[in-house]
This record gives sequence, C-alpha cells and structure tokens, in this order.
Amino acid sequence: MTCSRDPSTKFIADHNVGKLARWLRMMGLDTILFTGGDDSEMVALALAEGRTIRTRDTEILKRRLVTSGRLKALLVESEVPEDQVRQVARAAGLAGRVCAFTLCLECNRPLVRRTREDVKDLVPPYVFRTQEGYMQCPNCRRVYWQGTHWEAMARRLEKLLADISLDRNPGY
Repeated sequence: MTCSRDPSTKFIADHNVGKLARWLRMMGLDTILFTGGDDSEMVALALAEGRTIRTRDTEILKRRLVTSGRLKALLVESEVPEDQVRQVARAAGLAGRVCAFTLCLECNRPLVRRTREDVKDLVPPYVFRTQEGYMQCPNCRRVYWQGTHWEAMARRLEKLLADISLDRNPGY
C-alpha cells in the first residue's frame, strides 16, 4: 500500500498519554513521546518542530503560547487509549489520512522494506519460515512482520478507523 504522509501533521504526546503515542505511530502519524524534562521543554520542542501537543495536563493549555494560538494543544479527555485515539482523530480530521504500519512503534522513524535474507538472523526461525514480508526501522533496527500480533493490531485499528468514519458520516 502506498500512502503519502502529511508532513504538517506532527504531534508530541505528553508522558501521560504514552499509549496514545503508540497508536498514532501505528496509524503512520509522526508522533514523538515526551518523557523527560519539564513542561517548558516539551512546549519549546513542540514550538520548534511545529508539533501539536496531546496531553492530559490542563496546565499546559493555560500557557500563553497555547492561549494565544501560536501553539496548538489538545486536552485528551479519556484515560482509555482507544477513546483517546477517537478524540484525536476527530479533532485533527484524520479519517482517511492514515498510513498504517509505516512508522516504528518504538522510535517513530519510517520503516524500510526488507527481504527475507536481510532479516534471517534477526527474527525467530519459525517467523523466518512462515513470513514473507518484513519491515525494519533503520534507527533502532526493530523488525516487523505481518504475524498474528500484527493481525490483532490491524483489526483493532480497522475497527477504530471505522468508528471514526461512521462518526464523520452519520448517514442521514
């Protein structure tokens, strides 16, 4: 599947929505997870890189850069990751703009297609025998394949995206 990533859709997820960051990456959305430092550092990074903040911290939304409109931020309301994804997707108009499974879930880098021989020594023998297609992160070297774990994630993501599409097109 070929899709083009919108370079202007970039997020920074506060440490309090770490699972949301992983879901957004699964959807192919450039999302860094801010886990260190204080809020000022996260705000500065978001501003420097043109990222929209996703957080459960109400104090961030009170900052002048956010209230003035210079920096976009969204208060994530739910503690449930799937509900967080729905909220973010609706707020950012992401339905139909997903490039699923194209970014590393760990470090947010674009994945590169690899041959079976490229990954022979990097995956378990059973995986090597049973899988044909592989993707790898050029940064952390993690290898991905379409096994049962991928299938389960794909089903959950498909259901979430269907829910979001239905919300946008109620059919009346």
